[in-house]
Amino acid sequence: MLSNYKRKITRSKVFITAFLAVVMLLAILGQIPAIALTPAKHYTELEFPPLPELELPEYTRFQLDNGIVVYLMEDHELPLIGGRAIFRTGSRFEPEDKAGLADLTGTVMRTGGTTQHSPEKINQILEQKAAVVETGIGGTAGIARFSCLTEDLTEVFGLFTEVIREPVFAEAKLEFYKQQWQGAIARRNDDPESIVGREFQKLIYGTESPYARTVEYETLNNISQEDLIDFYAKYFHPENMMLGVVGDFQTKQMRSLITEKFGNWQPSIKAVKPPLPNVRQAQVGDMFFIDQPQLTQSYVQMGHLGGKLDNPDYTALSVMNEVLNGLGGRLFNNIRSRQGLAYSVSAYWSPNYDYPGVFIAGGETRSDATVPFITSVNEEIERIRTQPITKEELTHAKDSTLNSFIFNFQDPAQTLSRLMRYEYYDYPKDFIFRYRQEIENITVEDVQRVAQKYLQPDKIVTLVVGNKEAIQPPLSSLGNDLKITSIDITIPEPS
Repeated sequence: MLSNYKRKITRSKVFITAFLAVVMLLAILGQIPAIALTPAKHYTELEFPPLPELELPEYTRFQLDNGIVVYLMEDHELPLIGGRAIFRTGSRFEPEDKAGLADLTGTVMRTGGTTQHSPEKINQILEQKAAVVETGIGGTAGIARFSCLTEDLTEVFGLFTEVIREPVFAEAKLEFYKQQWQGAIARRNDDPESIVGREFQKLIYGTESPYARTVEYETLNNISQEDLIDFYAKYFHPENMMLGVVGDFQTKQMRSLITEKFGNWQPSIKAVKPPLPNVRQAQVGDMFFIDQPQLTQSYVQMGHLGGKLDNPDYTALSVMNEVLNGLGGRLFNNIRSRQGLAYSVSAYWSPNYDYPGVFIAGGETRSDATVPFITSVNEEIERIRTQPITKEELTHAKDSTLNSFIFNFQDPAQTLSRLMRYEYYDYPKDFIFRYRQEIENITVEDVQRVAQKYLQPDKIVTLVVGNKEAIQPPLSSLGNDLKITSIDITIPEPS
């Protein structure tokens, strides 16, 4: 028997097939007028309506007695409901000698089953209802989410609650995912793009920083089932939880269901709230190289420690990013199109919510163009610091920034997710509206001011992954006093 959901999908397919058949028949019989072909306009002649005003859908926010913060946002366009829980945790809180613990905890939390249902039974129920329940832990947060048809909410939300409150962390599942990760470690040097990204983070944050650590065979071997249970107990409790639900429900009934399922959840006696790790730039001003003789091109990343989203100059830096990047941006026009020095090139001031991000530039280029490529990127960084941008560049950059920002709020689920994220990282409730208004007020002088202040050439560290013999002229030609350090990326075997 097909489920209700599958029957709806089948009916939709039959309708669409019939509709297309009618359209084709009408076309054959000449009943559909021919489409008039008009010459394409040049992009400078295109006219676009002004951006719509950003309006938040109505939502309800409340807090349970045990500390759980809840957001509810109704959306009756489709018979679907989705929810997301955020927990104040992250891999930045795992012990250095057990790198990978947070990720494994987040994975096995769902795949290891609960005290009431085996993993196989949970999978069976969700597949029959075309529903989803997932969990995971990233660098700065833990996530649990669900989605289902409106008619299946009670059962699916019950499973969602079980996974959060009653995981068993089955040891067999832990061993399975440890083996999977061991395979990923063995292959991690196969992709030069992954190499340059991974090793650049170590140069900026330091090899011991939780923001740049690498999971090794040894750290995986140090992780036990008890470690997962302990990590869960420290961070998965009501005071650490935010829950957002959006979709086809009535707020009163949804509030009652949440209170029923989570209202009696008590804090863990192992609950902790550790301070955020300190951040400082590990390497400054030098060049690093990873020799990969099999490559015919070079992968380059260069930059320095950046800042956070709550920086008062963040909006001006966002506009600066648009001047540098994308179609029509300086790097694309000058380095890729005019000089032909790059397959890809970019430079971004890339902040984080609650710890410093990076200013990162670079791209991919031919081996014999590596030195001219690095020189040209540095020249563009210096040019935007020392020369005012044009008014045309400013207008284009502001329009691009605002257009991309609006797309973050295309549907209620995106909007609710962003509202929760702002509260999670302790940002003001009106951050959404302030950002847009500030962008509109940015001037040419603002862009040059922040470029001079925040782009610091003397702190730029450069990493090249490439073929040493094929890089001609050699990297040493970039400066007589340039220090070039080779990095060993050999994968350490477990002791």
